[in-house]
Amino acid sequence: MKKMVLERVQDVASLSKEGIPEEYIRSEDEQPGSTTVQGGVLEVPTIDMRDDQDEEKLLRAIVEASKHWGMFQVVNHEIPAEVITKLQAVGKEFFELPQEEKEVYAKPPGSQSIEGYGTMLQKELGGKKGWVDHLFHKIWPPSAINYHFWPKNPPSYRETNEKYAKYLHGVVDKLFKSLSLGLGFEGHELKEAAGGDELVYLLKINYYPPCPRPDLALGVVAHTDMSFFTILVPNEVDGLQAFKDGHWYNVKYIPNALVIHIGDQIEILSNGKYKSVLHRTTVDKEKTRISWPVFLEPPSDFEVGPHPKLVNEDNPPKYKTKKYGDYVYCKLNKIPQ
Repeated sequence: MKKMVLERVQDVASLSKEGIPEEYIRSEDEQPGSTTVQGGVLEVPTIDMRDDQDEEKLLRAIVEASKHWGMFQVVNHEIPAEVITKLQAVGKEFFELPQEEKEVYAKPPGSQSIEGYGTMLQKELGGKKGWVDHLFHKIWPPSAINYHFWPKNPPSYRETNEKYAKYLHGVVDKLFKSLSLGLGFEGHELKEAAGGDELVYLLKINYYPPCPRPDLALGVVAHTDMSFFTILVPNEVDGLQAFKDGHWYNVKYIPNALVIHIGDQIEILSNGKYKSVLHRTTVDKEKTRISWPVFLEPPSDFEVGPHPKLVNEDNPPKYKTKKYGDYVYCKLNKIPQ
């Protein structure tokens, strides 16, 4: 019996010359053509992480950006440019393989895990779909990795991703330390409260093919990330938008910068002092956009709630404490937390 293959956006895109199927057309209050601030590019804070920087200044910049924006870009982050270029190259090569080769890595039907190649991620109201295909797999710690979902083609895929994961540790530790000090904690405390060495690095590759009606479709619908924070590598095609002061703005692309999103779990852990960022992705008429976010998450049975040091009679907890797996289930299925 022939295995049923789900419709992939790459296939839809190759057949769509002028219009797009109804299920990809967003409601009027979501359509990027009418809801984006025209000519306005959002200059989210850009933070220089160079070691010879004034440490106090770096700390202040990260804390301010995390409180008021929930998003910032970092440069001079010590991940070599060639490591990022190679990561982009092998991811792009995977998505350019023949469809049947990609389907080998498809997320199994009914799987409780998010890992694998796929199209639909969450329940969308009204049956709408995002103009994107994706690949999810964990890249750290080694005990959490399932190589079944790591492409064997191109052959350098595994080595490239392992190298990127190794370089990410420095960025992750600097961010956690700054965010921890910003709450009045010791430098190590926030990372420990977030799972410490059990922290999972979940990589996603988003592949947004060219779309004949970019004014009507969205790649990824407006959302906040579920993670503690997300470290994202984009390609050179613009598409990331952030919601600020009631408006959607394009976020400027900076070569070799990493885009940092504060996620829901840091907002919860900080009892609302840091804010997760509402963002979405638009698509391009001519070019393919690809991005590589890495979500920093706790294991699914790890409980996250407001840090005890931030809660007292005057500052009651603003969020429930719950297992991360339960949080994810509720969010993906649109169940109130």
